[in-house]
Amino acid sequence: MRNLLAGNPVIPVITLDRVEDAVPLAEALVAGGLKVLEVTLRTEAAVEGIKQIIKYVPQAIVGTGTVCTGQQITLSEDIGCQFMISPGATDKLLQAAQQSSVPFLPGVSSVSELMRGLEYGYRDFKFFPAEAAGGVSVIKAMAGPFGDVKFCPTGGIGLHNVRDYLSLPNVLCVGGSWIALPKLVQAKNWAEIERLAREAAACAN
Repeated sequence: MRNLLAGNPVIPVITLDRVEDAVPLAEALVAGGLKVLEVTLRTEAAVEGIKQIIKYVPQAIVGTGTVCTGQQITLSEDIGCQFMISPGATDKLLQAAQQSSVPFLPGVSSVSELMRGLEYGYRDFKFFPAEAAGGVSVIKAMAGPFGDVKFCPTGGIGLHNVRDYLSLPNVLCVGGSWIALPKLVQAKNWAEIERLAREAAACAN
């Protein structure tokens, strides 16, 4: 995950309600400078939407989000995803991910969960829900005992605080849903989504 996410500090978190929106949405995000896209497995349109993005937007690096079961790990492999992200990390999920060739970012919100992930060999984690779980101050505190670990905080992050997270040396990237806002996708306002993507990409500079 660390190699895949290097140079891609902002990951849009996408929830697709209509398959037809997948390709124009991905094109807008990539045009705005965000090419690593997390599509959550929360809707019926997600799997077909991911397939369409992989087929028609080759510049995008597409992964699944909200991966909660071994079956979803297998599904992610089968449809050609390049990474997988979970909101949490059970032993069963970590074991299933170890058997997969697709890079996996397990979710944690506590030191004990982080230590369990380390026991399975993971060094990069999603920190979720970031703001509700303590935000920047918690991630700063974890840098002491866990110097090798990198985080992708997600949850409650937007333009108002994204730079606070990206300034931390142990933050690899951030995930956020403020770019591909459902109301903009519903309205097919691809120009505004591209503008928000460009704005988000500039936050890393």
